[in-house]
Amino acid sequence: MSDLVAYAVDRYTYWVYVALMLTGLHAMIAHGNLLKKLIGMNIFQTAIILFFLSISTKRGATLPIVPPEALDPGVAPPHFMNPLPHALMLTAIVVMVGTLGVALAVLIKIHRTYRTFEEGEILRQM
Repeated sequence: MSDLVAYAVDRYTYWVYVALMLTGLHAMIAHGNLLKKLIGMNIFQTAIILFFLSISTKRGATLPIVPPEALDPGVAPPHFMNPLPHALMLTAIVVMVGTLGVALAVLIKIHRTYRTFEEGEILRQM
């Protein structure tokens, strides 16, 4: 049992990411305010990006930008970091910012039309 606790404590960042994911999910599901839902979605997306970046790191690895002629013969490919997850998460960040911008524009239009962000009130006015 102590090995399991030590394992969980050693990876405390994963617990932080899970807590952030659950916070964002709760905000999206439990609240009727559209702005709070959008903030929850942004928290959820950020937690997922942080989670994927943290699981894609390698301790003791080097960057894969060394030219082949400068390679030490003792350095094998497993000693290099994989840049693909980081590139994919950079793309996810761009998509997240774009989604946030469009959603904020839609929320501004909704607020100008209905004078509220509450789902129930908007449905009643429709």
